[in-house]
Order: sequence, then C-alpha cells, then structure tokens
Amino acid sequence: MSSPFSKADINTIRLEDSAYPEQVWYTIAAFLFVKTAVTNGVHHKFSLHRIPLAIINFYRVVAFRWTLEIGQSYTLNMAEVFVTVAYIALLLIYAFINTTSAEGQKLDIDYWSRRTGMLAASQFPIVTALGTKNNIVSWVTGISYDRLNYIHRMMARTCFMLLWVHAAGEVLCYPSFRETLDVDWLRLGIAAMVAFSILILVSLRPVRNEVYEVFFYIHFLGVLIFLVGGYYHVLGSQGAQVYWIWPSFVVWAFDRFVRAVRLVVFNHSYFGFKSGTGTMDAETELLSEDVIRLRLRRPSHFHWSPGQTAYLIMPSAHPFTIASFDPSLLSTVSAEDQSSSEVMGSSVPFWKELVFFINVQEGFTKKLKEVAAKKETVKVFVDGPYGPSPDLGSYDTSVLVAGRSCIVSRVRKGKSSCTRVVFIWSIRGAEFVKWIEEALIKAVQLAPPSLTVSIRIFITASSPATQSNSSGEENSSVSSSTEKKDSLVHAIIKKHSLSLSFMSLHGVRMETGRPNIDALLKEEVGVTSGRMSVSVCGSQAIARSVRHALRFPVSGPSSILSGGPSVTLHIESFGYA
Repeated sequence: MSSPFSKADINTIRLEDSAYPEQVWYTIAAFLFVKTAVTNGVHHKFSLHRIPLAIINFYRVVAFRWTLEIGQSYTLNMAEVFVTVAYIALLLIYAFINTTSAEGQKLDIDYWSRRTGMLAASQFPIVTALGTKNNIVSWVTGISYDRLNYIHRMMARTCFMLLWVHAAGEVLCYPSFRETLDVDWLRLGIAAMVAFSILILVSLRPVRNEVYEVFFYIHFLGVLIFLVGGYYHVLGSQGAQVYWIWPSFVVWAFDRFVRAVRLVVFNHSYFGFKSGTGTMDAETELLSEDVIRLRLRRPSHFHWSPGQTAYLIMPSAHPFTIASFDPSLLSTVSAEDQSSSEVMGSSVPFWKELVFFINVQEGFTKKLKEVAAKKETVKVFVDGPYGPSPDLGSYDTSVLVAGRSCIVSRVRKGKSSCTRVVFIWSIRGAEFVKWIEEALIKAVQLAPPSLTVSIRIFITASSPATQSNSSGEENSSVSSSTEKKDSLVHAIIKKHSLSLSFMSLHGVRMETGRPNIDALLKEEVGVTSGRMSVSVCGSQAIARSVRHALRFPVSGPSSILSGGPSVTLHIESFGYA
C-alpha cells in the first residue's frame, strides 16, 4: 500500500509510537504495585500500624461493598468499575495523544489507526496471563485467578474494541486496501479478527452460562487462531513489534505445563506410576432433583483449604467447590481415630475422600444427573486446588454465610485467636442438612472450650418468603408466631429423620423462613469489639444482602472510632476463563 508519508516520516512515527505501549505497561505495573501494597496492608497486622483503621474500613466499604447492579445477575463493585474506566481511558489516551501530522492535521488517521493496533497487541501477554490458572499476577498480588477473571474479560474486550478501530482506520486510510487482500499477512489478520469476534460473542455471560461446553472449546480454538494469525499479521506488517505477541505463547504453555504436572501427580494411577486400580472412579448420588453428590478417594498428594475449588475433567473441565475436609486440618484427631473410626456410619472416613455437591443445570450437569439417578460411577481427573481461602485465624469473630468451617481446627492447634464462629445457612428443605451433618458434628465436636460455635439453619421452603420477627408485631403475636415455628421445626425434624446427635449439639438452632441477613450481621457487629470476618458462599442475592448490610454506618469510620469491630468481607466467586 502507498503511504502519504515519506520513509523518514514513517520511521519517526514508528519510533514515537513504539514508546507508548511501554508506557502503558509502566502504568499497569505501578497499579499492580500499589494494589499489592494495599492488599498486604489489609490482610496482615504488621502493615496496619501506620494506617488508621477507620480509613481502611472506609476504603473497604466504598471499593468493595458499593456496587453497580445491572439486573439480577450482573454486579460490579466500585473497585471493578474504577479499574475498567481507568484502563479504557489509559489506552484511549495513548491511542490518540500526539496524533497531529507534520501538516498540522489533528487526530491524523494514519497515526491512530496504526497505534491502536500496536497498543492492543502489547496487551496480549497480560490478557493471556489473566486467563490462566497459574499466573504471575496472582502470585505477586495475592489475588486468586478467579477474581482476576473479570479483569481478563474486560481487558480482552477493550483490546477487541481497539483492534476494530485499527481495522477500520486501515481501510479508510488506504484506498487500495481491497486490492491487497491477496497478501498473506493481511488475510491472517482478518482470520484472527473473525476468530476473536466469535470468541467475544460466546464469552458473553448469558451465552457462556447456557452453553458452557461450546464456550470452552471455542475459547481454546479461537484463542489459538487469534494469536497465531495475529503473530504472522504483525510479523508481515510491522515485524519489529512482534515481540509483544510471542510471550503469550510462553505464558499459555507455562500454565498448561503446570496443570499437566498436577494431573500426573494427583492422578498418577492413570499413568501407571503406582499399583492399584488404575482408575479414579467417582461415585454419584442424586440427593434431590437439582443436586448431585459426587465422591471419590482423595489422591494422596492432594491438599486444599476450605472454600477452594477443583476442576473435574470428564472429559471437559468443570470447576466445583470441594465440600469435604482436608486431613491436614484434622491433625488434632488421634491416629487411632483416623485409622479405625468413621463418622455417622459413612462407608469411607470423610478425611479420605473428596466430596462435591453439584447443582443440576443444562449440558454436562444434566447428563451427570442421569448417571447419578442410577448411582453409577464415572471416571474423572482432578486438577486443583484453585481459588481463594482467606486466613480467618486472626479474627475475633467469624461469620460464615452458607460457607466455611475450617477455623475450628486452627483454634485447636493454637494458631487462631478466634473466639466465636457463626454459621448461617439458608436452605430450601430440611433434607439438605443430612448432606453435611456428619461434617458439622465433627466440626462442633472438635471445638475447644475457648471457641463458641453458633449454627443457624433457615429452611425457606417450609414457610412463606417473609422476614421473621417483624418489628411491627405485638408481643402476643410474636409469641404465637414463635410457638408455631417451633412446632413446625419439630415436625420437619421428625419427617426427615434428622439425627438427634446433630439437633442436640450445643449452639445448633433451626428456624423456618428466610434469614434476615441485615439484622443477623448487625447483631454480630454489636457484640464484637475486635476484628470480624464475614465469609459468603451463595447466590448473587445473598452476596448483595451481605454487602448492603455491611455498608455505612455498620462498618463506617464512625463505628470504628466508637469501638466497633473492623469488618472484612470475603465473597466466594467464580468466573470461567
């Protein structure tokens, strides 16, 4: 293609433009450094002594509990909104800054059309890294890959926008564009953009959730076509800039290598490295119309923390939260107990197996439901563990909303200062309790005298979806309502044959109706004076309720300055790569 600029002008433009992607990287690196410092300051005591606690809590509320809610399924906290706006603004500024030509034409198309392509290409390595399970960004910042997955999608879509601006600019800048379509590097660039466009469409949440298997394979194939086509496109048009693209292959290969090593280590019987059955057979059981329990023997080298996930490969990979205990958490149990005893008649001691509770939806889980209905076994690979597991040992009070129970073992080992654990569990039916009652019994039995354990179970399907204990009721009405609910609870316990051992445990309370999350959390904040952790694992509705309850003034500076607890919120989330 012919250019309106001389060779000297083009060389000057390219020299100036080549500096802009590097400056973008310097800005991103500076942001990651600040984020790492703030993250470490929030989680470790030694970094907090210079920062007023009230300011820290103000930051937590504004950044992570104020949200932008779009419909019922889209929720962005202010930190994500800020990062999104700042990143897009950063790239657009560098795309259009200093684009005045030698003739004085502002926003000269030849400048910004080329530069947008270069800026997008410069982001490929970090976009690739953020989409992998094992990446340096997670290691440096301490932020798990699933929490970074939103940033991965946001950056990819921003690059997609820049590349289409680049393509449109090139078409407008060079009238002879159509005549050069027989050039290989141009055809490869077009093929790369077609693959990228399809990938962006299937990555939209409604599509991704509905047909995850389709997204999974298109993602793998689309990224491969895009990176290979983009590499040769840049090599043919601007060969010197190709160094921005080849690191993406290195990042991707490193992640696959680590995952392959994990597969061999955790599933070595498949590969003939150890005598045995040579299989990883998982038992399936249909607990209800929409819940499957999948159990398999724990690989000997596999260890995890409560709240983490593992990928079950059958043959496509699907992430599920691990619902059983790691044996390392039970080091306080005697060797005789571990070798001879079982819990509540379970066929396999719970510390020797991996347990997953799987919600039945469409696609893979619907097929698995058919297998579970027949109580058949399936062969699986295990890859993991992945995801966050916050250290709750330094908090005085831990509130678990449909979540964890790991803190008990740490208190017994003397590694935790926690004195109170509150477990709030909202379920549709009382039969759900039977799924985990043996684990809850063991957790309560392990609790030392210094630790108070309160288990609040709310059965939502047994009564109308209304908040209990409305403030406007008369005392007599409250008393009558309480008696009715108590009798209903006893009837539910009898109907579902719940264990008397479980119901007689100190601190266990079962109620009907939906939990009043706002009132429950305010109650705990009112009786806590030190550090308080709230961990959430549940639906978007539960997460929203908890965020709303822990905003101002409950967790605001005024509460802290008045002697209230410093509240840290952990919300378990998962995003697909």
